[in-house]
Amino acid sequence: MESTLNDLKSRRSIRKFKEEQISDEVLNKILEAGTYAPTGMGEQAPIILVIQRKDIIERLSQWNKSFFPDELLKAKDADDVDPFYGAPTVLIVLADSTIPTAVYDGSLVMGNLLNAAHALGVGACWIHRAKEEFDSQQGKELLKVWDIPEKYIGIGHCILGYPVDDVEFNISPRKEDYVIYIDKKLD
Repeated sequence: MESTLNDLKSRRSIRKFKEEQISDEVLNKILEAGTYAPTGMGEQAPIILVIQRKDIIERLSQWNKSFFPDELLKAKDADDVDPFYGAPTVLIVLADSTIPTAVYDGSLVMGNLLNAAHALGVGACWIHRAKEEFDSQQGKELLKVWDIPEKYIGIGHCILGYPVDDVEFNISPRKEDYVIYIDKKLD
C-alpha cells in the first residue's frame, strides 16, 4: 500500500525520452491498468488506441500541433515543437459520447495509464487537444479508417517512453488550501 501512495506522490510528467521502445510486457501491464479505471455504471465507455509506428506518431504530432492556441505558437518556434516530445509510444484515449460520464471515465483511464507507467519505470505525460482532433472532420474520417464509430470523442494522448537519465524533477510543495474540511452543520 505504501508503495502505491509513494508512486502517486512521486509521479511527474516526462517530456524527454530515450529512443528505445518500451517492451510489450510493460506496455500490456500499463494498458491493463487503464482498463481497470472506474467508469460510470461500469459501462467501460473508453477505448485506448496504441500507436508505436514512428511515421504515424509524426503525422499525429503535426496534426496535434495544428490545434495549438495562437498565443502558444507565438511564444515558441512552432517548427521546432513536437507535442509528443519524441515519445516512442502514443496512447489515445477516446470515450463513447453517448455515455453521460464519457469525459470523466476517459480521464480516469488516463490517470491509471500515467500512474501505472510511473510504477513500472516508464515516463508518461498527458498531452491535450485530442478533443479538438476528433471533433474535426479529419478526426471523424480517421475514426472511419480505423473502424471506430463516430460517437467516440477524444479525451487525451498518453505519451510513453523510458525517460532520459538526466531528467530532473522539481516537486512543488502542495498549496495550503488544497484540502478543506467541512464540519459545519447544514441547516
